[in-house]
Amino acid sequence: MKIDLLTLKLFIRVVDEGTIARAAEQENIAAAAVSRRLSELEDKLGLVLLNRSNRGVTPTSAGLELLYRGRAILNSVQAVEHQLGAFNQGQRGSVTLAANPTALTQFLAPPLAAFTKKYPHIQLHLAEQNSLSITRDLAAGKLDIGIFTEIPYTEEIEVIPFRTDTLVVLVHATHPLASCDKATFKQTLAYSHITLKAGTQLNYQLINAAREESANVRIDIETSGYDAMCLLINANMGIGILPERSVDLYRVPDTVRIPLNEAWAKRNILLGARRIGELSPSAKQTFAFLSEKNDSIL
Repeated sequence: MKIDLLTLKLFIRVVDEGTIARAAEQENIAAAAVSRRLSELEDKLGLVLLNRSNRGVTPTSAGLELLYRGRAILNSVQAVEHQLGAFNQGQRGSVTLAANPTALTQFLAPPLAAFTKKYPHIQLHLAEQNSLSITRDLAAGKLDIGIFTEIPYTEEIEVIPFRTDTLVVLVHATHPLASCDKATFKQTLAYSHITLKAGTQLNYQLINAAREESANVRIDIETSGYDAMCLLINANMGIGILPERSVDLYRVPDTVRIPLNEAWAKRNILLGARRIGELSPSAKQTFAFLSEKNDSIL
């Protein structure tokens, strides 16, 4: 035996209103149709659910039981509809995203905090990866969204501009370059460099720039993050080329930052996905939010 939701809803409405006529009016359905559905329901159950009189209807003991359980059923159905509607609008779900150290340290904290406040039911799974691995994982479908510094890649992914940053030379205050108003990359090749690990866009840039100068860059220390770079430079362990805004995040009082006089010092940060149009509703909502240029949260 099956009880359809419309009949259950009509039964509850009749009990609430006290008469079939008023219930039919509220539900915009003919009173005869309501009466017929209720009679068919009683026949299916083999129970009398309503006491009928000239004054209206009242539930029997069986009717009260159905009223109680029926309300719970309809509430559950409404909750399911609401949750699925939230999924469809991108307001609930789970999103995997990765960002390289540059994007993570300079740009992502404020917009992600604003996003989670606006969409608390979307769970973000954020990982830090280098730019190359992000492009590969996007193409392989392992990530929904990636934020990385523009690098040469062969993966078939879709990207849009996200932010830009500027590289500077960071040296100890006693370093010979500390008195320079600006420095070329060629000038830095005479000194030991501290940089990020291989596979990062920054490491690639240094090696590629040295190749274009027909020279070698001396990298004595590779680190996993800009914080370690800054601390080691502050300890006079070498010099480094890194994003200017990253320097601002760390206390390095014994250092001097010097503008890097190279065209490649200005870099593009990209926001990407395997196929933007094929993202889940939650991921689309996240992608759209991150793509907004909201200066108030930067």
